[in-house]
Amino acid sequence: MIDLLAATLVFIGSVLLFLAFFPALAVWRDLPAGIRKRWLPVPYHIGFFLLGYLVFDALLLARVAFPTQAIVGAVFLAGALFVFMMTSVVRATIQRMKQAEDDLQAVNQTLEKRVAERTDDLQRSRDFVKTVLDSLSDPISIIDAKDFTIVGANRVFLQEFKAREDEVLGRKCHEVTHGLAEPCQSQNETCPLVETLAHGGHATALHIHRDAEGGLLYEEVLTSPIRDAQGNIVQVVHTARNVTERKRAEEQIRTLAYYDPLTRLPNRRFYMELLSRALLSAQRSHRLLAVLFIDLDSFKRINDTLGHADGDRLLQETAQRLVSCIRQTDTVGRLEEDSSSSVVSRLGGDEFIVLLGETSRPDDAAQIAQRILKRLAAPFVLKGGEVTISASIGISLYPADGEDADTLLKNADIAMYQAKEQGKNTFRYFSTSMNATSLERLTLEGDLRKALEREEFVLHYQPKVDISSRRIIGAEALIRWKHAARGLVSPADFVPVAEETGFIAPIGEWVLRAATRQNRLWQDAGVAPFRVSVNVSVRQLEQEDLLGTVAAILESTGMDPRLLELEITESSVMRHPEKAITVLRDLKALGVGISVDDFGTGYSSLAYLRRLPLDCLKIDRSFVANITSNPDDAAIAAAIVALAHTLKLTVVAEGIEREDQLAVLQRMACDHAQGYLFSRPLPVEDFFALLQRQAGHER
Repeated sequence: MIDLLAATLVFIGSVLLFLAFFPALAVWRDLPAGIRKRWLPVPYHIGFFLLGYLVFDALLLARVAFPTQAIVGAVFLAGALFVFMMTSVVRATIQRMKQAEDDLQAVNQTLEKRVAERTDDLQRSRDFVKTVLDSLSDPISIIDAKDFTIVGANRVFLQEFKAREDEVLGRKCHEVTHGLAEPCQSQNETCPLVETLAHGGHATALHIHRDAEGGLLYEEVLTSPIRDAQGNIVQVVHTARNVTERKRAEEQIRTLAYYDPLTRLPNRRFYMELLSRALLSAQRSHRLLAVLFIDLDSFKRINDTLGHADGDRLLQETAQRLVSCIRQTDTVGRLEEDSSSSVVSRLGGDEFIVLLGETSRPDDAAQIAQRILKRLAAPFVLKGGEVTISASIGISLYPADGEDADTLLKNADIAMYQAKEQGKNTFRYFSTSMNATSLERLTLEGDLRKALEREEFVLHYQPKVDISSRRIIGAEALIRWKHAARGLVSPADFVPVAEETGFIAPIGEWVLRAATRQNRLWQDAGVAPFRVSVNVSVRQLEQEDLLGTVAAILESTGMDPRLLELEITESSVMRHPEKAITVLRDLKALGVGISVDDFGTGYSSLAYLRRLPLDCLKIDRSFVANITSNPDDAAIAAAIVALAHTLKLTVVAEGIEREDQLAVLQRMACDHAQGYLFSRPLPVEDFFALLQRQAGHER
């Protein structure tokens, strides 16, 4: 029984030993080669002891007799060998582990040194980058690509928004740059950060930022990506360039290019663009469109009388009134506005245009025109006092009067001139007959410019007579145009055109030269000396070199200055009275006579009249025509005669056609007379013959 129990225990122990051996063998395989080499005797010893114990137990169970001392000695020797071997192996292992620990510590120290060096390099790099960023003149910020918070900013960025670095780090970009709780949703402003993340490249966009005071800053923002080792965008760099001044300059250039600087209304260039847009809209919707061409009546007279400062103020006030006259839904056009809206524009000078972009019927334009005329009729309060003005308005309609901008504007201009010719302070719709008249006018203007070169002008002379003796004492030189196709053109037809185009100045100089030369020829032919009168236009009187021109002509022709009389109108003197007084006094010093033509039709000031170096006043024909039937005209004529004589001036009545008119003027003691009763204006040869007949009668 004891033997069986012993055998069972040995068997169980052997199994356990074998079971312990196999895990050890698995661990053995995982050991490093160096340790496994040092521990190689251990498994052999373990195997030896295992085998020895099995043999020993087997012998004991088999009751084999061995000397006890030998068995004890063998077991002790084997145990001692095992302990010695294990001690050697453990010591070697401990030394190996210590060496490994020393090696690991050395590696750690090396790594720590390298990390410190790398950290220093990174810090130096960061400091260098920071120094570089701070040295740049543009605001720069670094934005986290995930939450759009600021993780870095340079000095200029902080200065621009007046903040410390710790105040902006961690905040959303739009909170700092836009002063907004939420990102900007404006359709006019693109975000270069949505764009960089989407496309992975650089992006540029114009942003409107707000500084610390809330002022607008126009920034041109360049966004550049920063990627990690895997190529993912982790941060973006915002480089902003302040283009506020450039933007303001662009706005100023745009304003100068598209808006009138005086009235702030769209100018001609912008108006034509708006009109073209409105035409496209009208074509698509098949609706009417109206153009109103507005010209102020007699603005130049007011401007010259009151001065340019008041003239500019008048134009500004006129612009405001025009804007107020169009419907509440109409607006002064801007580039961003709908092209179909109505607009008031200034073409230049005293010319304005109203575009009615939404017109349901032609009468709408007439209602606006009447509203404008009524609004402009109210007095303007200027520094020079109250002034009233009127306007002439021409209207053209799309599509009846034109389908393009140029045609509509031209036809409205033609209609405006028709309104002026029909008394001013009114409006007229364009008609095809007006176009024919306008074309004729343009043709006349072109021919007029060539008339001097072609020597088509001639002078006719109408005599001035002593009212008592009817003896010729002078003549007025009157220009006529011998047109190659039209024949003899009356001054009433071409002089207004010449005045508007400025061509009256060279024509007037030609008349002055031709009249003085002819008078000298008559004297050389033996005619008794007499005075020739020449009309001086407003433009001639305003010329700086009028005195020099007259002096040069007199010198070249050799005519006595006392035989030349210059006729000026009241209105021309009163445009610039002080300047006119100076010029006329200089002319008077040459010996030239000065006469005021059409006296009584203007608004002369007696204070200025007595300062003018005059020789003669001419009673306008409008007073002479009804002098026998209209007591008022007779009273005015008598007053002019009395005034002239009081100022020691000669009086000439013009337009006398009947004897009864002459008789009334004689009773008033008028000095000289002129009119068809004595003679029509005559060509040079006929007038010379008239002078010869008078000389024959006197002999």
